[in-house]
Amino acid sequence: MAAFDFDQFVDQFQHALDEFFRGNPEPAKLLMSHREDVTLANPFGPIARGWPQVAKTMDGAGLNYREGAATGFEVAAEYVTPELAYTVWVERFTTKVDVSGEVISGALRRTTIFRREGGSWRIVHTHADPITTSRGAESLIQR
Repeated sequence: MAAFDFDQFVDQFQHALDEFFRGNPEPAKLLMSHREDVTLANPFGPIARGWPQVAKTMDGAGLNYREGAATGFEVAAEYVTPELAYTVWVERFTTKVDVSGEVISGALRRTTIFRREGGSWRIVHTHADPITTSRGAESLIQR
């Protein structure tokens, strides 16, 4: 039952990400834990911790996207227990991200940790960044 329940939750999350690329973070926000230990590491800034900061960060991130869609999820790993789970995938998308109005394609490497809260799955941490191909050590140097 837990794995089936979890699969349904992941499906909801993927649909919520589809909305996110349209500029609507609300469905994804509904799936997040609202506890003080929730964290978010997105491509647009530092790690947000605690529900008020995570919600604010998600709202800001949503402003970067419009008229987009999630176009695919390539699962690299998934592990589910009755209380905790994680997924690692590459999510592909199209969206408009600037004033030019041009639709671009992109990909994010995403790791998400889920836990049961009150009998339902919630996202307690998610990290997404654009690193989806190999890079050299020089990519770590900040100038």
